[in-house]
Amino acid sequence: MVKIVIENLGVKEVATNDLSKSVLAILHSHFIDWMHACGGKGRCTTCKMTVIRGAENLSEPSLAEKKYLHQGALAPGDRLACQSRLMGDIVIRVPEEGKLPHVNYR
Repeated sequence: MVKIVIENLGVKEVATNDLSKSVLAILHSHFIDWMHACGGKGRCTTCKMTVIRGAENLSEPSLAEKKYLHQGALAPGDRLACQSRLMGDIVIRVPEEGKLPHVNYR
């Protein structure tokens, strides 16, 4: 089992064995609301997550992520949840601009 820990959601933990799905799909399959305006296709940056620990446990950045990083839409340490696949445990945060109004962040 690998874990996703979301620090600013009350240290919410999600465990999975399915490493074929994106981080976004895993979060949604565990009923965690996560912003995704383009439907998880890598066409925007609304599903951005800030990786606190475990960046080495994510797939290599996709072409879309590299493009947004180059454009300044992603900061170092940010990844797109729709483009990232797990290979091990990660600790992430929801960035300010990705926070949903109906979710309590801590």
